[in-house]
Amino acid sequence: MQLKIMPKKKCLSAGRVPLILFLCQMISALEVPLDLVQPPTITQQSPKDYIIDPRENIVIQCEAKGKPPPSFSWTRNGTHFDIDKDPLVTMKPGSGTLIINIMSEGKAETYEGVYQCTARNERGAAISNNIVVRPSRSPLWTKEKLEPITLQNGQPLVLPCRPPIGLPPAIIFWMDNSFQRLPQSERVSQGLNGDLYFSNVLPEDTREDYICYARFNHTQTIQQKQPISLKVISAKSSKERPPTFLTPEGNASRKEELRGNVLSLECIAEGLPTPLIYWIKEDGTLPANRTFYRNFQKTLQIIQVSEADSGNYQCIAKNTLGIIRHTISVTVKAAPYWIMAPRNLVLSPGEDGTLICRANGNPKPRISWLTNGVPTEIAPDDPSRRIDGDTIIFSNVQERSSAVYQCNASNEYGYLLANAFVNVLAELPRILTPANTLYQVIANRPAFLDCAFFGSPLPTIEWFKGAKGSALHEDIYVIHENGTLEIPVAQKDNSGTYTCVARNKLGVAKNEVHLEIKDPTRILKQPEYAVVQRGGRVSFECKVKHDHTLIATVTWLKDNGELPNDERFTVDKDHLVVTDVRDSDGGIYTCVANTTLDEVSASAVLSVVDVPSPPFDLELTDQLDKSVQLSWTPGDDNNSPITKFIIEYEDAMHEAGLWHHQAEVSGTQTTAQLKLSPYVNYSFRVMAENSIGRSLPSEASEQYQTKAAEPDKNPTAVEGLGSEPDNLVITWKPLNGFESNGPGLQYKVSWRQKDGDDEWTSVVVANVSKYIVSGTPTFVPYLIKVQALNVMGFAPEPAVVTGHSGEDLPMVAPGNVRVNVVNSTLAEVHWDPVPLKSIRGRLQGYRIYYWKAQSASQRNRRHLEKKILTFQGSKTHGMLPGLEPFSHYALNVRVVNGKGEGPASPDRAFSTPEGVPSAPSSLKIVNPTLDSLTLEWDPPSRPNGILTEYTLKYQPINSTHELGPLIDLKIPANKTRWTLKNLNFSTRYKFYFYAQTSVGPGSQITEEGVTTVDEGKMAMASRQVDIATQGWFIGLMCAVALLILILLIVCFIRRNKGGKYPVKEKEDAHADPEIQPMKEDDGTFGEYSDAEDHKPLKKGSRTPSDRTVKKEDSDDSLVDYGEGVNGQFNEDGSFIGQYSGKKEKEPAEGNESSEAPSPVNAMNSFV
Repeated sequence: MQLKIMPKKKCLSAGRVPLILFLCQMISALEVPLDLVQPPTITQQSPKDYIIDPRENIVIQCEAKGKPPPSFSWTRNGTHFDIDKDPLVTMKPGSGTLIINIMSEGKAETYEGVYQCTARNERGAAISNNIVVRPSRSPLWTKEKLEPITLQNGQPLVLPCRPPIGLPPAIIFWMDNSFQRLPQSERVSQGLNGDLYFSNVLPEDTREDYICYARFNHTQTIQQKQPISLKVISAKSSKERPPTFLTPEGNASRKEELRGNVLSLECIAEGLPTPLIYWIKEDGTLPANRTFYRNFQKTLQIIQVSEADSGNYQCIAKNTLGIIRHTISVTVKAAPYWIMAPRNLVLSPGEDGTLICRANGNPKPRISWLTNGVPTEIAPDDPSRRIDGDTIIFSNVQERSSAVYQCNASNEYGYLLANAFVNVLAELPRILTPANTLYQVIANRPAFLDCAFFGSPLPTIEWFKGAKGSALHEDIYVIHENGTLEIPVAQKDNSGTYTCVARNKLGVAKNEVHLEIKDPTRILKQPEYAVVQRGGRVSFECKVKHDHTLIATVTWLKDNGELPNDERFTVDKDHLVVTDVRDSDGGIYTCVANTTLDEVSASAVLSVVDVPSPPFDLELTDQLDKSVQLSWTPGDDNNSPITKFIIEYEDAMHEAGLWHHQAEVSGTQTTAQLKLSPYVNYSFRVMAENSIGRSLPSEASEQYQTKAAEPDKNPTAVEGLGSEPDNLVITWKPLNGFESNGPGLQYKVSWRQKDGDDEWTSVVVANVSKYIVSGTPTFVPYLIKVQALNVMGFAPEPAVVTGHSGEDLPMVAPGNVRVNVVNSTLAEVHWDPVPLKSIRGRLQGYRIYYWKAQSASQRNRRHLEKKILTFQGSKTHGMLPGLEPFSHYALNVRVVNGKGEGPASPDRAFSTPEGVPSAPSSLKIVNPTLDSLTLEWDPPSRPNGILTEYTLKYQPINSTHELGPLIDLKIPANKTRWTLKNLNFSTRYKFYFYAQTSVGPGSQITEEGVTTVDEGKMAMASRQVDIATQGWFIGLMCAVALLILILLIVCFIRRNKGGKYPVKEKEDAHADPEIQPMKEDDGTFGEYSDAEDHKPLKKGSRTPSDRTVKKEDSDDSLVDYGEGVNGQFNEDGSFIGQYSGKKEKEPAEGNESSEAPSPVNAMNSFV
């Protein structure tokens, strides 16, 4: 039974590299374990064409394996090579590799030849390829005398190289004496043969050091040809000519190439102008993915050429004078290549098998067989073997049938040699995969469980899952012939232990492996496309989720390479941040997340944008008197398309250093036709603009000065206005230097009266902006025109404008002035217009002066204050607002022109009626008592009439600031003081007070006041407020606090002794618990009073009796300070407390005062 692998198409379905390598093993030759008897197999050998370095020892490799280990022998040039007879040749121990020691003595050329290695043991012999050993050569150029070359401008030229023939062939390049490569172009280029071709020569080609170099890579040497001198003579005019081919010659040529090589076709043409080269394939198209153009399209290359690439190729050379073609007929030949190479056979006794050797080539190769290195025809006969062309058929093999067979396929372009053995064995099954191998696979991907096996006859393979599972079948699983179990789409439930069982007629072998299914790695948040301006900051996010049993690493790449080693790039857990972004940072950024089992990636593009780079290479063409064409080359758009170009000009003659806007063109244009003005020395510059902004200006273009011409425009803003009654001042905006169009700029000023028949009066003035005409009538209209001229002539006829001579003051006052009083603050004034001739100028309006009439004594005290209202144009009436009621006024009216005011009309007096008064000037609350308050006030500052009475309204305010009932009271107008009686004691009131005239009530003033508790206590509280901040008072309070402290100490000492003290005696003697006040005359204290029957204390007034009542003044009174607390701190920081002794009996409910005493009373009541 033959043992071989199964070439199933499913074997190559995986995508991961380790899997590809594993599956490749499934289609390779069967590996026999090295502990079993087997024929030799060549494992390593030197290449067929072996070029050696003559300066180093020669090493010819030949390695083989087999059991028993093979022995080695060599042939050289077809005969046995006895290495024992050559002291310079040795063979590596355990190997067939030859080492020829030529570094000590001997020459490489001595050992040049064809070598073949044979590895042999008792089961057969394997042979190597024929190895052709040749030493590399780098010969020198032959000495030759090179004459200088002299040509006229435009002629063609070929500089020959003709390098010496070396092994391998040399690499050719042209350089100068400084070892700098000579520049090449469509005009000058190097051919495949190494020659340097000039389609036409130019003066700049003149030089004395055209040097051809040949580099021999194998020996790392460079040979140099003698320098060639070229001189190009400039001709007045070079005659243009159509193309002709320099290489290849003629109209057609042939080219032969071997399959798999690179096909290189070349066409180089001369002509003037320089021809361009194009390529086509007749009756076909050029293969897109394998075609490349080199050497400025003069060389066509097709890689991996095949027989299908045979055919006719046409190169086309074209310039403005003609076109030529050359046809190259290409034939692709082929050295032999494998269709099916023979593979090793392992057979058990009595089995059948075949060795197949199939190859192709052009021409068709010849197949021959060898047995153990000798032609099968002369090898010992084997009854189990039969040869049928490219196939050897084996039947009922026995152990003696073991041998190594060689298949040789050859044609005129080369040969193929393959070794394949037949090994006849009887072996129990064995499993080569290590036991308990753990496989880890990502979910939803294929899983491959290995069961490499060997046995003869070929064992059958079965797979089981779990300890007692049944055999796995191919409806879900795939069992390959090499024993591998494939699970096409692995899921979590596929995890577990799998058993592989190998059986043949000689026995059984088992092996367990384990499978774990892991969650795939995923990128939850991918980096996103970003556009960042140069110098900015960008952040890419890459959030990854992976199987928790695996370790994931995240790597960032830029353009599939490592990130730049730059501190501007920072990577943390989920982000890549780039700061100070530069142009070079643009590209594709890829986040790669990988574990030991899988890898995912996501990419984003970073576009670095900025304002465009400045345009360059400005050029002026088509230079005419009034136009020029400007062209330029755009700079880099910095990843943001250019939307427009801005063109500016500088006039070096008139405004050097100042740039002005000339034109704008689309961002797709690189030329602009510019209109020019005469007599300007132009320079131009261009700026590019994109969505980010505007570029820096380009370098300035060359200067271009236009010819002078007459002005094409006249001054603007021409006006005629008189500055005096007898003159006319003509002014204009002069032309600037750019508008002058030539030297000698002047102005022709012309004028005449509009309404007369006078001729134009003209005068030519220098480049000024004003001319004064004297002796004119007052305010007469004139026709005016100003015309520009220069040395070349006059500008077009100017436009005529109207002006006026100077104005004078009006002569007549408005008449019939009338006043109509509308109300107490508004009056309407009417007047008759003055005659137009009396105005003597341009009417601007009428002006009313009005003032409040005053008595003689008032006029002496202060200056009369007049007010002015101006009414524009020809109006004959106007309103006077803001008058004071009940007042006497006077006014007059004047006419106004551009020169000033005319005489005033006679004064007209009028009076305003009464109005409502303003609020009283002040309101004060004085002399508060228990049940009364006195109000004092000043009359309104503006009574606006005769006061008839005052109105007073008031209402109480309770402790929660709620208002009580409102009381209304009328007071005679001659009063400035009023007392309200029968008020509630200790009550706050709010007052509203206003005056009245016959017209009605005026604005009101409000105030608040409080009735008192006790006048004496109120006065004391008032003094307390006034003196509380005095130094002597603070000292007194400190002394009182000290006395209280001493008294307390004495009282406590006496009480602790159990004796009676005067306070207690007094308490026992008096039944009335009323508080006794402090005796101010002798400083002694009254007797102690129990808190049980306290009488209510009277509150003092919240407001001092000599001040205007203000609500704010009462919010922080001493009375408020004392409410709701058991003690106070004096201004010096000492404590003032209340001491209250307790009787044995608790005080009765409801007898305690609801108010705490004021600070003054609290201190006075303390005993």
